[in-house]
Amino acid sequence: MGNALNKRAIVGAVTGALALTAFVAPAAQAAPTAGDTKISNVVVNGGKSVVVGSGKKTFAVSFTATDDSGISLKDVTVVLYHGASLETADSGAVANGNDDSRATCKKVNATTASCKASFTVETQSNLINSVAGTWKVWALAAAKDADYVEKDPAKTFKIQRQTKLTGANASPEPVKKGKTITVTSKLTRANWDTEKFPAYGGQSVKLQYKKAGTSVYKDVKTVKTSSTGVLKTTVKATADGSYRYVFAGSSGTAAVTSAADAIDVK
Repeated sequence: MGNALNKRAIVGAVTGALALTAFVAPAAQAAPTAGDTKISNVVVNGGKSVVVGSGKKTFAVSFTATDDSGISLKDVTVVLYHGASLETADSGAVANGNDDSRATCKKVNATTASCKASFTVETQSNLINSVAGTWKVWALAAAKDADYVEKDPAKTFKIQRQTKLTGANASPEPVKKGKTITVTSKLTRANWDTEKFPAYGGQSVKLQYKKAGTSVYKDVKTVKTSSTGVLKTTVKATADGSYRYVFAGSSGTAAVTSAADAIDVK
């Protein structure tokens, strides 16, 4: 799928989100708050970053809405977007299951409602490489007495490109104490534009070691991936234990830890 098609798909997703600005009046045209309505306790994807390799990813956004007169349960809206503001967003997502992105709210008590919405993002649609990183939650809640609150951002969160590390391979084994071990792996990262996992070169990755009988991995050294994503370094064999590689990630790229490889030192 070419760049032109990518752009058309992402524009369609943004258009859907921006169309909501007409629906959210008067909040979009007036002060962001009227009265004592509040939105709080916003949680995206259970508090974890949304990590996407290829295809679709569905996750939930939940929050609490309060007002002394009670919340109008059918008048709570939530939108996700990437960019400086909803009006200038370069990507977005509306809630699944309806056209106006209303959240599903349940009355907790006379003043409080618990709200939730499900969202789906998809590579080559509203996810292309350039929108990886920080996204924002825009939310509007209306009360029974006509109070309302527009909160932007109600929360920020990460949508990240998935990374993979092949299982660490320490060789030779068994190995004599004091001899050299070579530990290898390979780092790849999702390309949302092509829906492939190409090599991720030039990245710093930590080699860690855990001595047999202990529970904590310790940093040994930092190794850089080659242009083909390969990790390769040598260490001296000291005692039975396990080696693994750990990549810390970045704002738009997910962290990953390789499977460990145990060595037998003679």
